[in-house]
Amino acid sequence: MMDYVFIPSYDAVRSSNIARFMDVYGIRDYKELIERASKDIEWYWDAVSHDLNIEWFKHYSRDKILDVSDGIEWARWFVDGKCNIAYNCLEKHIKDGKGSRPAIVWENEQGSRRIVTYSELHSMSCRIANALSAMVEKGDVVCIYMPMVPEAIASMLACSIIGAVHSVVFSGFSARALADRLNDARAKVLITADGYYRRGKPIELKNSADEALKMNDTVERVIVHEYSNMQFEESSKDVMMSSILKQESSHAECVEMDAEDRLFILYTSGTTGRPKGTVHVHGGFMVFAAQQAAYLVDMKDSDLLFWPADIGWITGQTWSVYGSLLLNCTSLIYDGALDYPLPDRVLRMVDDYNVTILGMAPTALRAIMRAVDDETISRYRLDTLRILACTGEVIHEDEWFWYFKRIGKARCPVINLSGGTEVGGAILSVLPIMPIKPCTVGIQVPGFDADVVDDECRPVRGGKGYLVIRKPWPAMTRGILNDPARYIEVYWSRFNGVWFHGDYASIDEDGLWYLHGRVDDVIKVAGHRFSSADIEAALAMHEAVAESAVVGLPDELKGERIVAYVVLKPLYRKMYDLPRLRDELKRHVENAIGKIARPDSIYFVDDLPKTRSGKVMRRLVRAKALGIKLGDVSSIENIASLEMLDNPY
Repeated sequence: MMDYVFIPSYDAVRSSNIARFMDVYGIRDYKELIERASKDIEWYWDAVSHDLNIEWFKHYSRDKILDVSDGIEWARWFVDGKCNIAYNCLEKHIKDGKGSRPAIVWENEQGSRRIVTYSELHSMSCRIANALSAMVEKGDVVCIYMPMVPEAIASMLACSIIGAVHSVVFSGFSARALADRLNDARAKVLITADGYYRRGKPIELKNSADEALKMNDTVERVIVHEYSNMQFEESSKDVMMSSILKQESSHAECVEMDAEDRLFILYTSGTTGRPKGTVHVHGGFMVFAAQQAAYLVDMKDSDLLFWPADIGWITGQTWSVYGSLLLNCTSLIYDGALDYPLPDRVLRMVDDYNVTILGMAPTALRAIMRAVDDETISRYRLDTLRILACTGEVIHEDEWFWYFKRIGKARCPVINLSGGTEVGGAILSVLPIMPIKPCTVGIQVPGFDADVVDDECRPVRGGKGYLVIRKPWPAMTRGILNDPARYIEVYWSRFNGVWFHGDYASIDEDGLWYLHGRVDDVIKVAGHRFSSADIEAALAMHEAVAESAVVGLPDELKGERIVAYVVLKPLYRKMYDLPRLRDELKRHVENAIGKIARPDSIYFVDDLPKTRSGKVMRRLVRAKALGIKLGDVSSIENIASLEMLDNPY
């Protein structure tokens, strides 16, 4: 039985947003909250909308907040409600006299800085909205292919103002990947930039966009933000963002949207193959994003959130953009590599801006751990931090403790959470009012009826099972774009009427949840089933290992054999005799799990293929090992890592 390592103070609990909510409804503790919210989801989500002051142009039906008449798979929320998420993000706060508050604090790799107030963001968004209104109609798709700049966020809000549907595509994607998403979404307008810098090197984004447009026949106009003064060839479709911001009116009326009208399309990272276009709507996502920011990471208007996740991923949209703005809070937005020009850049920014809530992916934590020693950390105060957040993949114990002790000084809760693009945010999360054990993802988020089940969909306790959700939630994707059959197959075919999320999970004796990797990352050796994540966690316990990817390869005798690709910490690569280290790591796994889990082969590499959100793409590692076609590689941030897999040492 693992002990609790953090217990929130009385003051921290009493001052939290979620405790305030519980007080209003006479709820004694978080366990009672979870039970009540999962039993009566309509009561809960209605209560959230009221508690967080969401404004509706026309209030949804009191008698029918949730409609499942077409089946749970196609649930509709806030029936007959009329709203606009951009109104709640901007205009509402300005009318309340809060327009001068900073909405965005921004810095880029070169050190340029800006502060954008709510009034300024509203003005910018309205100008872009007015320009877009001459190019698209309500329901048309606008693709945003931009670096992390305020104009990108304003473009998202501009779409929402006029009822267009935004589809943000990560600016690190290739022309081919962009073209695939433009074509699938049938986008009519593309908003992009001339270029940007990564690790000091110019990235000519407009040229990539132009290449994509050669493979597309739906885009009619292109808005170009002249961000980095890079040269590009202007076409007849192009309109300059600078002209729009000078010439268009700074006022635009928010279009009245039905709660179920589309807000955005966001493609999954594609770790399991062809990307899926998830579909989110104004009403459900609005209430959900506000809840995720307010109750999970406890955002308040006195906070500064720094969660360096691209807006091309759900984390960036849910917390850094919509969640923060809905609550009239402030986000620090960074355009650049987190380790450039020095690996302690994140720590410097925390101190420079007095960040109070820091969110990081385990991949980013590992990179900083490898490069930043305790002496360097000691140069930074880090004393304004009160919440540490973490998401993206399973976090290992050494990473968790490093984050908790070195960055949070053992006084900040680690809000480890997990969900997905198709979820709209988190299914599971630590809450700021609960005691914490290392690596736990806490409990089911209030409003979810989640469970861990076996192959017969029976609850599992004291062991691993499948993560499922038995009832709908407001930000559940409204299908997969253009492919309803695939939506049913992926999420609803395993168990009738139950959402199958594809993760292995467990619940301990105290009711705390843990994740153990993806179901499709299971290795079967001589009839024994192992999660890649479990073997990777065992490897991570060795002092020499920075990170690893474990895959199963066909074996005539055992069915599959275990192969590990390991990234060593720099110091240990020089210290160790590598053949001896291989044997030591194999024994290490054997001692941690059992002889049957001992890797057959271990290869050392300098990097592993990852998505921009930090997930290791084991699918590509396995394909490389087998010498087969890689499939979709558009999600990879570090394309050079694929060559490293061909040349291990």
